[in-house]
Amino acid sequence: MEDNPLRSRRGFLGMGVGLLGAAGLAACGDSSSTSPPRVQADVPKELLDAAVSLKGSSMGVLSQKLYSEAANAALDSSIKTFADATGTKIENSLVQADAGDVVAKIDAEVKGGVARDLAFMTDSRFVAQFQALGDLEDVTDTVKALTARYGEPTAESKNFCVFDGKWFAIPYHFIGIGSFLRKDWMQDKGISPKDVYSWEELRDLCLAISDPAKRRFGWGMTVNRSGDANGMIEALINSYGGSIASNDGTKVTFDSPETVQAVTFLGDIYTNPKYKPMLPPGVAAWTDSSNNENWLAGILGYTRNQFSVYADSKTKKNPVYDNTHVFADCIGPATDKPLLLGQSQAFVVFKGAKNAALAKLLAQYLVSAPALLGVAKEAPGLALPAWEKVWDADPFFTGGDPAFPIMRKITQQSLPLPTKNGLNFPQKASAGQQAAVGAYVLTDMMQQVIQGTAPAQAVQSAHAKMVQIFTQQGLPQ
Repeated sequence: MEDNPLRSRRGFLGMGVGLLGAAGLAACGDSSSTSPPRVQADVPKELLDAAVSLKGSSMGVLSQKLYSEAANAALDSSIKTFADATGTKIENSLVQADAGDVVAKIDAEVKGGVARDLAFMTDSRFVAQFQALGDLEDVTDTVKALTARYGEPTAESKNFCVFDGKWFAIPYHFIGIGSFLRKDWMQDKGISPKDVYSWEELRDLCLAISDPAKRRFGWGMTVNRSGDANGMIEALINSYGGSIASNDGTKVTFDSPETVQAVTFLGDIYTNPKYKPMLPPGVAAWTDSSNNENWLAGILGYTRNQFSVYADSKTKKNPVYDNTHVFADCIGPATDKPLLLGQSQAFVVFKGAKNAALAKLLAQYLVSAPALLGVAKEAPGLALPAWEKVWDADPFFTGGDPAFPIMRKITQQSLPLPTKNGLNFPQKASAGQQAAVGAYVLTDMMQQVIQGTAPAQAVQSAHAKMVQIFTQQGLPQ
């Protein structure tokens, strides 16, 4: 159905290829004759040995849809390799994570006993919600096995995947999040690039490099309902010293002078005539793919995104790639350095999984360098190792792009990162915070401001909505 965020992709038979198997394999790749060959990913012997008793069994996987279709196909190819090698049947389906009701739909499937066995989703956005709903199996045994083999996982995953000392999600791959500027536009104006900007500096720079007559629009971000807008709004508020919740994730603290200051600043960009020249046409109605599309079309001077947009420009040889200046996120009045954590995709095994043993083995395979490499090459910077020793297992991860060493440092940085007024990021994983962001309370608040509501009033209204959501999530205020 068109409105269903869960979309079946295809099933993979690992019981021998034959005609149907060959057709399924062909469907995984790009049919273009100029496409590079897929990476052949061998399944480690220890996983094959562990899967002997599972031969002939089946399972279902739910994959968070990546922006790159080629990366989705590369994942399919790795899953098929595992299924063929183990003699099992694995069906992979895609989920659009930014569908607002995705948690409720998956929860209903788990409660109804029809959920897939394994899924991967962004740890900082979803894992706490599913854990609070009682939908997840303890996967500490699998994480311990991976740690023994591959060293430590990315730092942020230890915050978002662990509850009461137990792992409820398995780090899969690290998602680079970056800020991007057109360095050629900056050079035209005699502006030298920097590694860090304040939000005020960035705003002024975006205005300076804008020229509507040349279809150059500096500010390439929307505050319409989308994951990118959610991320930008929350990051800006945090850098000003505001936050949705207290450091322990239990109490709504959104309505604060710091939050009002941040919302006032951001609202001014979209309402002050001074900044109109840097706003691209239609920005108020953009969805999640819009800033990607407009950046790749060469009409934006700045955008903030997962590395999907960077990856796309590189893999498709878009001239924007060579003119991209990658920099760390911005700082605000409460921060001396960016609160840039990145995110990880993480595997979860749902309660009642009919084939949890096979699901855990597949997860262990997919985090490995041979299986991850195909996805990583199709989505440079968007899919990077989440485990220390996987980084060094293939030269591509360390030298495939100038941005990769920066991303690796982020995965291994000491956390939490403090603000001047006592906040620590990442804060404790909170089902309330994740649900509030997923309900687009932040973007709806900014829309109110754009339509004329005073920032203080809009913040107060958003705070009240968050209180309701936290209470619904079992965190009464």
